[in-house]
Amino acid sequence: MTSEADSGRLLKLIEQVARQDADALHALYDLTAAKLFGLALRILIKREWAEEVLQESYINIWRFAKDYRPGLSAPMTWMSTIVRHRALDYLRRVGDHETEWNDTLDNLLPSFEPDPAERALLSQGATRLGHCLDTLEVAQRQAIALAYLRELPHQDVAQIMQTPLGTVKSWIRRGLAKLKTCLEG
Repeated sequence: MTSEADSGRLLKLIEQVARQDADALHALYDLTAAKLFGLALRILIKREWAEEVLQESYINIWRFAKDYRPGLSAPMTWMSTIVRHRALDYLRRVGDHETEWNDTLDNLLPSFEPDPAERALLSQGATRLGHCLDTLEVAQRQAIALAYLRELPHQDVAQIMQTPLGTVKSWIRRGLAKLKTCLEG
């Protein structure tokens, strides 16, 4: 959905959605759901979470279509922004429950207590990296996981962790320095 014609079609559909046209919302969903789901999944990792965020996002698109201003952003950009914000809000809600957050982090990082069959499959470098990650402070490990495993910008990591941007950058910088020292040693 990158051509000018596609953008024009999306714009017309959003205008119809603003008039509470359910068929237009269905057509808009058919045209954009795959890309927006991919965006949500990239941020959230877990499929169930991405599905929930996508549903919430289309509810917001339905409710706020009348507020869309074509001069400010392209239709797909506007919808992507809604999905991104919903996904970050979802991560904040999950982050409020520390045990859930740690479970989420555990799902991001591979287990470094492998059973014998897994041990045979793991490379020596991956095992060493896992050991080195375990030596980091929790905040450093979380910031690095979000920045590098989820490929989130530092600003998003700061929002998710509800920490000043400078602090997050320091955690990442110091954590990477510790990882480098550990891996070289």
